[in-house]
Amino acid sequence: PVSFTFARVWIPDADEVWKSAELTKNYKHGDSTLHLTLEDGMDIEHKLDDKTKNLPHLRNPDILVGENDLTALSYLHEPAVLHNLKVRFTDSKLIYTYCGIVLVAINPYENLPIYGSDIINAYSGQNMGDMDPHIFAVAEEAYKQMARDERNQSIIVSGESGAGKTVSAKYAMRYFATVSGAATEANVEEKVLASNPIMEAIGNAKTTRNDNSSRFGKYIEIGFDKRYRIIGANMRTYLLEKSRVVFQADEERNYHIFYQLCASSHLPEFKNLKLGSADVFHCTNQGRNPVIDGVDDAKEMCTTQHAFSLLGINELNQKGLFQVLAAILHLGNVEIKDRDSDSSIIPPNNRHLTVFCELMGVTYQDMSHWLCHKKLKTAQETYIKPIPRLQASNARDALAKHIYAKVFNWIVDHVNKSLRATVKQHSFIGVLDIYGFETFEINSFEQFCINYANEKLQQQFNMHVFKLEQEEYLKEQIPWTLIDFYDNQPCINLIEAKMGVLDLLDEECKMPKGSDDSWAQKLYNTHLKTCSLFEKPRMSNKAFIIQHFADKVQYQCDGFLEKNKDTVNEEQINVLKASKLDLLVELFQDEEKVTSPTGTAPGGRTRLSVKPKEVRSGASSKEHKKTVGCQFRNSLAMLMETLNATTPHYVRCIKPNDLKFPFTFDPKRAVQQLRACGVLETIRISAAGFPSRWTYQEFFSRYRVLMKQKDVLSDRRLTCRNVLEKLVQDQDKYQFGKTKIFFRAGQVAYLEKLRADKLRKACVRIQKTIRCWLVRKKYLRKKHAAITIQRYTRGHQARCLVKYMRQTLAAITIQKFQRMCVQRKVYLQKQAAALVMQTILRAYMARQKYQGLLRNHKAVFIQKHVRGWLARQRYKRSLRAIVYLQCCIRRMKAKKELKKLKIEARSVEHFKKLNVGMENKIMQLQRKLDEQAKDNRVTSERLNCLETSHAVESEKLKVEVSKLKGIEEEAKNNANRVTSLLEQLERLRKELTTTQKEKKTIEDWATKYRDEMEKMVAELKQQNGLLKTEKDDLNRMIKEQSQQMTEKMTRALAEETQQLESDLNEERSRYQNLLTEHLRLEERYDDLKEEITLSVSVPKPGHRRTDSTHSSNGSECTYNSEFAESEESSRHGEDVTRGMDTSLTLKLQKRVTELEQEKSSLRNELENKEDQFQRARVRDDEEHKKSRGAELEYESLKRQELDSENKKLKHDLTAMRQSLLGNAGAGAGAPGSPPYKVLMDQLNSSCEELEVRKEEVLILRSQLVSQKEAMQHKETMTEPVHYAEDVHKMKDSGAITQAYLGLKETNRLLEGQMQQQRRSYDNEVEVLRGELQSVKEENNRQQQLLAQNLQLPPEARIEASLQHEITRLTNENLDLMEQLEKQDKTIRKLKKQLKVFSKKIGEMGGKEGDTISPGQMVEETVRPVNIPRREKDFQGMLEYKKEDELKLVKNLILELKPRGVAVNLIPGLPAYILFMCLRHADYVNDDQKVRTLLTSTINSIKKILKLLLYLCSNTKRGDDFETVSFWLSNTCRFLHCLKQYSGDESFMKHNTPKQNDHCLSNFDLAEYRQVLSDLAIQIYQQLIKCMENILQPMIVSGMLEHETIQGVSGVKPTGLRKRTSSIADEGTYTLESILRQLSAFHSTMCQHGTDPELIKQVVKQQFYIIGAVTLNNLLLRKDMCSWSKGMQIRYNVSQLEEWLRDKSLMLCGAKETLEPLIQAAQLLQVKKKTDEDAEAICSMCNSLSTSQVSNHSSLFCSCTKPIRALSTTHTRLRDRCETPQLLMDTKIIYPVTFPFNPSSLALETIQIPGSLNLAFLTRV
Repeated sequence: PVSFTFARVWIPDADEVWKSAELTKNYKHGDSTLHLTLEDGMDIEHKLDDKTKNLPHLRNPDILVGENDLTALSYLHEPAVLHNLKVRFTDSKLIYTYCGIVLVAINPYENLPIYGSDIINAYSGQNMGDMDPHIFAVAEEAYKQMARDERNQSIIVSGESGAGKTVSAKYAMRYFATVSGAATEANVEEKVLASNPIMEAIGNAKTTRNDNSSRFGKYIEIGFDKRYRIIGANMRTYLLEKSRVVFQADEERNYHIFYQLCASSHLPEFKNLKLGSADVFHCTNQGRNPVIDGVDDAKEMCTTQHAFSLLGINELNQKGLFQVLAAILHLGNVEIKDRDSDSSIIPPNNRHLTVFCELMGVTYQDMSHWLCHKKLKTAQETYIKPIPRLQASNARDALAKHIYAKVFNWIVDHVNKSLRATVKQHSFIGVLDIYGFETFEINSFEQFCINYANEKLQQQFNMHVFKLEQEEYLKEQIPWTLIDFYDNQPCINLIEAKMGVLDLLDEECKMPKGSDDSWAQKLYNTHLKTCSLFEKPRMSNKAFIIQHFADKVQYQCDGFLEKNKDTVNEEQINVLKASKLDLLVELFQDEEKVTSPTGTAPGGRTRLSVKPKEVRSGASSKEHKKTVGCQFRNSLAMLMETLNATTPHYVRCIKPNDLKFPFTFDPKRAVQQLRACGVLETIRISAAGFPSRWTYQEFFSRYRVLMKQKDVLSDRRLTCRNVLEKLVQDQDKYQFGKTKIFFRAGQVAYLEKLRADKLRKACVRIQKTIRCWLVRKKYLRKKHAAITIQRYTRGHQARCLVKYMRQTLAAITIQKFQRMCVQRKVYLQKQAAALVMQTILRAYMARQKYQGLLRNHKAVFIQKHVRGWLARQRYKRSLRAIVYLQCCIRRMKAKKELKKLKIEARSVEHFKKLNVGMENKIMQLQRKLDEQAKDNRVTSERLNCLETSHAVESEKLKVEVSKLKGIEEEAKNNANRVTSLLEQLERLRKELTTTQKEKKTIEDWATKYRDEMEKMVAELKQQNGLLKTEKDDLNRMIKEQSQQMTEKMTRALAEETQQLESDLNEERSRYQNLLTEHLRLEERYDDLKEEITLSVSVPKPGHRRTDSTHSSNGSECTYNSEFAESEESSRHGEDVTRGMDTSLTLKLQKRVTELEQEKSSLRNELENKEDQFQRARVRDDEEHKKSRGAELEYESLKRQELDSENKKLKHDLTAMRQSLLGNAGAGAGAPGSPPYKVLMDQLNSSCEELEVRKEEVLILRSQLVSQKEAMQHKETMTEPVHYAEDVHKMKDSGAITQAYLGLKETNRLLEGQMQQQRRSYDNEVEVLRGELQSVKEENNRQQQLLAQNLQLPPEARIEASLQHEITRLTNENLDLMEQLEKQDKTIRKLKKQLKVFSKKIGEMGGKEGDTISPGQMVEETVRPVNIPRREKDFQGMLEYKKEDELKLVKNLILELKPRGVAVNLIPGLPAYILFMCLRHADYVNDDQKVRTLLTSTINSIKKILKLLLYLCSNTKRGDDFETVSFWLSNTCRFLHCLKQYSGDESFMKHNTPKQNDHCLSNFDLAEYRQVLSDLAIQIYQQLIKCMENILQPMIVSGMLEHETIQGVSGVKPTGLRKRTSSIADEGTYTLESILRQLSAFHSTMCQHGTDPELIKQVVKQQFYIIGAVTLNNLLLRKDMCSWSKGMQIRYNVSQLEEWLRDKSLMLCGAKETLEPLIQAAQLLQVKKKTDEDAEAICSMCNSLSTSQVSNHSSLFCSCTKPIRALSTTHTRLRDRCETPQLLMDTKIIYPVTFPFNPSSLALETIQIPGSLNLAFLTRV
C-alpha cells in the first residue's frame, strides 16, 4: 500500500462498529502501533495485530462519499460501505443505493413522496445509471431487458422481517402496471395490484420487528404479450407460517384478516358470524396488543372486500370465506377439560363449538366426539381411543391450522384464476418476495427452512455476480485470474444431500416411535465429526448449530418432527367433508391430490421456462405422505430452476433499527444484515479484481490537469496510456481494455490525491499572482487618490481663505445695519408697549369706576324693594293678629248670648211673646210674598232678556278669568321670586364676606400663579415643539397608511384579477383536454376500423411490416397515395364493421356519456362561478345603493311615471285600434281595408318571428333526441347482424357526428358565456379603477385638510372641520341636483319620442293602401333579398364548379407540401383562397356549397394531421413540425377571415371600406368558427407534442450534462451503473443544439405567417418543457447538485434569455416558466449557514414547492457537509399550503387562445400561382 501523509483510516469500535481516525505520525514498516486522532479530537494509540500486522482500512476521498454506487468507491471494504450508506440515509434522506448489480433499500419508517406517477414517468425510458437509485430504476431495467433481449426477468427482493420487502415488491409491480398498461380492456393491471391487499390480509401479521410482516414467501410472474403489455399474472407461495393461527408471542398479532373481521362485526352482513372484539378470542388475544397504530382494521376490511370483488370472487364465496375464518376463531375458544388422566371431554352445549358447527355446517355431536377421540387402524380391527386434554388441544389447533392453510390455498388458486392470461404469453417478469436470513433466541423448523432457502439464493447470487465480472473482463479483452469467493455448496449439501438434515428428518418421521431426541442423536452421529459446518451446543442435547453464509444459527429440535409431518385427524376432516357449506366441501375435495405446502397454483401460466417432473399415477399414496420439508425442497428446486432461466435483478432490503424510528441508522444492525444479504460479498468480489472503471474520454477529461501539453495526443487511448505509465509505476494496478481503463482498489484515490495536489498548487499560484496584482492595483489607486486629495484640499483651503475675507467684510456691514435696526426696533417696541399699557390701564380704571357705580345703584334698588317688602310683611302680620283677636272676642260674646236665649226659650212667657211677634211677622210675610210674586214676573221677563246678554258676557268673563288666573299665577311666581330673591340676598351677603376673605388669598395666589405661568409658558413651548414633531410624524404616518391602503387595494385587485384569469385558464384547459380526449377516441375508432379492414384484406395474416421496414424516402413517396388507400379502405371497411365486436361501440358510448357528464359538471361549475360573480356584483350594488338612496328613489319614481305613461300609451293604442275597427264600420274593418292590413301585417311579422324561434328550438331538441336515440339504440343491440345493420344506419345518419356537433355546440355556448363573463369582468375592473382613483383623490384631499387642521388651535380646528363638512354636503347636494336635472332632461326627451311614435302610429293607421305596410318593412329587415350585381372590377371572390370541389381540396390541402411549393407562397395563401371560394358560395346564396366546402376542408386538414401523427410514431420524420406549423397558421388565418368578414361590428373596426364591402351577406358561420377553433386547438396540441419529441432528447444533455463553461466541473468516478457521459462527443447534444432548434422552430413559424401572439404561446410552452424536464432530472440526480452545476445552469438560462431578447419575446411569459429552474440553481449557490440564510432561502424559493426545496437542499447537503441552516429552512417551509408533488408535470399544455388578428391584405389583390394547379378557379 502507498503511504499517505495524514491519511485517514477506519478502526474497529464496539458501539459504532467502525470509527474514523487520522494519522498524526507517519507509519514505518515494523511499527506495532499507530498514533491516531479521532474525529472528536481525542488522541489514541492503535495496536496492530501481532500475527497478521494488517493495517487499518483507508478512508475514501470526500469526493467519493455519498456515491450512488458502492462499487464507485476507491477503497472497497466494510467500513466504507457502511459509512456511505449511513451518509446517504441519515444526511441525504436517500434510501436507495446501488452496490454493483444489487439495489440496497433501507426502510425509512416514514412515507416518502417518491413513488407517485410523476416519479414513474421520470424513470420510464431512462437508463439505469442516468438517474438516482430507485426501485423504479430496477423495474425499468428489467422491463427494458425483457423487451431488448427477449429474455424473461426476475426481481429478487430479500431481507429480514421489517426491512420493507413487501413494499418494494408492491412498488415494482405498480411500476409495471403503470408503464406497460394492459393488452386487453379487462383491467389486468388493476387486478395485479388488487391481489396485494388480499395477500397482505391473509398472509401478513404484526411481529415485534414489523407491523406488516409477510409470513410466507411468494413469487409473482407478471405475463406480457408481444407488445409487452400486461396480459396476466401467476403467484406461487412458499412456507406459510401456520403456527401463527393458534399462537402469537407478546406484542404480536395473528393474521390481519381476523382483526378485520372483528372490527367489522357490527356491520349487518357480519352479524351471523357472532363475532366481537379481538380481545375475546384466544387466537387473537395472546399478543395482548391487538391494535396497530395508524391502522383502521374496519377500513382495511372494506379494501379487502373491494379487492375480492375486483378479482372475481363473488359475494357468496366471500360470505363463505368469512364464515370459515370466523369458525376458526370460535374453534380456538372451544374449551377441552379433563375427564381423567387419559381422556378428555368438551362440556355440553359449548357456545363457541355450537357457533363453529353452525358456521361450518357440521353436526355438533360428531365434531365434539372427534375432537376428544381418535381412530386407530390395525390390520384386523379399528379402535376408537380417547385422548388426553393436551393431545385434544393440539388436535384442535392442528385442525384450525389445516383449515386456514386450505383457505389460503383456495384464495391463492382463485387469485391465479382471475389473473390468468387469456392470450398467449410471450414473456414474463417474476417478482420474488421472500424472507431473508433469520436468527432468533429460539429457532425452529420455520427458521431452518427460511435459512435453507436463503443459502440457495445466495449461491445463485454469487454465481451470477462472478459471471458478470467474467463477462466484463472478457468483453474488454483484459487478462484475468480466477477470483476466489465464498461457495456455500457444503452448507447446502449438509441440508439437502443424502443423509443430510432433511433426509434424516424425513427418515425419522417414517419411524413408528420417532422423536425429536432420537433425530438429534442421529444428526450428532452423522455430521458432528464429518462436517465442519455442523456443531453441537455445549449445554444442550436437543439442539444443533449450522454455520450459514451469514452467521451461526442454533436450532432447537423440539417440534421439528410434528411440523414436518403436519398431521391432522382424518375423522375430523371427514366431518368437515360432510358439511352443508359448499365452500368448505370445495376446500377439502382435493385432499387426495398432491399439493404443495401452500398450494402452488395449477396451470397459472401459459409459458413456463422450467417444467416439473411428471408424477406417476401409481405413486399417489406415497406422494400423499410427503413431508413439509420434502415438499418445500421440491418447490425451492423449481424456484431456483426458474430463476436460473431468467435474468435476475437483486433488491436487498435493510432494516436500519429495531425501534422503527424514522431515518435512524444503527450500525450494528445494518452491518449484520449487510453480511447476511450478500452485499459485502459483492464488494469483496469486485475488490478482488478491478473495481474502478473509466472510459478513456472520462479519464482524459478528469485527469487532464495532470498532463502536460506535449503529452496530449490526438489518440485519447495512447494519451491515457502514456500518462498512466508516468503516474502509476506498478502496472499491475491497472489494465487497459477496449473502451475502459480498469483500476485496482485504491488507485482512484491516489489519482484523486495527485489531481487535488496539482489543483492546490495551481490555486496557490493563481492566488499569489492575483493577490500581488490586487495589492499593486490598490497601491496605485491609493497613490492617485492621495495626489488628487492633496490638490483638491489645497484649492479648497485657498477658496476658504478668500471666502472668509469676503464674509468678514460683509459681516461688519451687516452688523452695522443690523444693530441700527435692532435699536430702532427696540425703541419702537417700547413706545408701542407704553401706549398699550396706558390704554389698557385707563380702560381698566374706567371699567372699575363704572362697575362701582353700577353696583351702588343696584344695591340701592335692592334695598328699596326689600324694605318695602319687609314693611308690608309687618303690616300683614299685625292685621292678621288683630282680626284673630276680634274673632275670639266676638265668639265669646256670642256664646254668652246663646246661653241666655236657651234659658229664655224654656219659659211660657217667652213663647207668648214669640207668638205675638210671629202673627205680625206672618202678615208681613204674606204681603212680602205678593210683592215678590209681582217682582218675579217682572224679573222673569228681565231674565229672559238678560240670558242672551249673559251668555255673551260669560264668554268674556271666562276669558278674563283665564287672564286673571294667569296673572294670579304670575303673582304667585313673583311672590316666590321675591322669597328666592331674599334668600339670594342673604346668600350674596354671605358670599360677599367670603369673597372679601378670598380676595386676599387670590391676590396671594396671583403672585404665585404668575410665577407658575411663566414656568408653564416655557413648558408649553417645549410641548409645542414636541407637538410639531408629532404632527410631522402623524402626517408621515397618514401618508404611509394611505400608500399602504392604496397598495393593499391594488394588490387585492391584482389578486382578484389573477384569480379570475387562472379560473378562466383552468376552464379553457379543461375544455381543451376534453377536446383532446374526444379526438383521441375518434382516432382510436378509426384505427380499429382500419385494423379490421386490413386484417380482412391482407391475404397472409402472419406477415406484417415492422417499423424497420419503413424508410423516410418511402414514406415521402407514399405521402399522397396513402390518402387514397385510406379512403378506399374506409369505404371497404363499412362492410367489415358489421361483424366487429360490440364492445368498442359500448365503450364509445360510455366515453361520450362521460364527456357529457364532465361537460355538464363544467357547465354547472361555470354557472356557480357566474352566480358567485353575480352575488358579488349584487353586494357591490347594494353598497352603492346605500350611498345613493335618495337618487335611486327618485329614479324609481321616474321609472314608475314612465311605466304608467307607457301603459297609458298602450291603452291609447288599443283604443285607437278598436276605434279604427269600430268607427269605420263594416267597410273599414273589412279584410281589404288599410287599417286591417296594417294590423294583420304586424300580426304576421310577429308570428313569423315566433315560428323562426320555434324552428331553432326544434333543431336543438332534434339533435339531443337523435343523440339519445342513438345511444339507446346502441345499448339495445344484442345480435351481431342487427348490430351491423344499426352501425350502418348510424353511419348513414351521422348519429355520432350529431352527438359530436351537439357537444361542440355546448362548448361554444360555454365559450360565449365565458367571454361574456370576461367582458363583464373587464367592465367591473374599469369601474373599480375609476372608484379607486376617486378614492385616492379624496384621500389626498382629506390628508391635506387634516394636515392644515392639525396646525390650527383646537377651537379653530373644530370650526374648520364643521366648515369642511358643510362644504362637502353642499357639493354632494349640487351633484345630486345635477343628476336630477340630467334625468329630467332624459325623461322629457323620452316623452317627446313617445309622442312622436304615437303620432307615427296614428298616421300609419290613417293612411291608405298606397304606402308600404309595416309587415313588409319587417320582412325586409329580417331577411334582406339578395339581388346579384354585376361588378366591373374583381371583387375578391373565386368561383368553382361543384364537381371541382374534391380537386380543390386535393390540390390545395392534401398534396400541398410546405417544404416544396408552399415555401414561396404568401403566408396564409391557402386560407385566403378557401375563404374567397366561400365568399362566392355565400354571394350566390348556395347553402349546400358552403357547408360541403367547409366540411371537406376541415376533414382534409384532419387527415393531414392523422397521417403526420402516424408517420411521427413510425418513421420519425423530421419535417412534421413544418407541416403542422403550416396548417396551424392557415387554420388560424381562415378563422380570422371568417371573423373579419362576418359583418360583426366588433370584428370590423380595423377594416377598410373595401373590406367591409366584402363581408358575408347571407350566412352566419359562427358554428363553423367554433369548429375551426377546436381544430386549431387540436393542431396546436399536435404541434406541441411534435416539438416536445424533438426537444426531449436534447434537454438533459444540453442543459445539465454538457459543460458549457469548460473546466468548472469534472467527471466523478462512476461504478458499475455508468451514467451518460457529459463530455461533448459527436453524438451528444449541447446548449447550442437547443438554441439552434429553437431558432429553427421560430423561423419556421414566422415564415408560415403564424400570429405573433400564437408564437409567444408556443415559445412559452417550449420553455416550460425545457425548465420542467431539467428541474425534474436535477431533483432526481444527486451528482448534479453542486455549486459548479448551479453556475452552469444559470449560464444556460442566461443564454436562453438572450435568445428571447434577440427574438423580442421577453414579454411572452417564457422567462417566468424558467423561474423554478433559476431558483433551484440559486439554491445550489446560496449560503446555507445561518438562520438569516434560511430566511433568504424561504423568500427566494417562492416558485418551488416545499418538497422540492427540501429534496434539493438534502441532495446538496449530502454532496458537501451537513448544513445547520437547512433544518431551519425545512421548518419554515412546512407552513406552506401546497401539494406534496415533487416533480413538475411535463405533460401540461397551457390553454391556447387565438386573439383576433385582422389582415390588411385586400382580397382583390391576391394572385394564384400556377404551381398550385388551380386553373379551374375563376376570378369574380
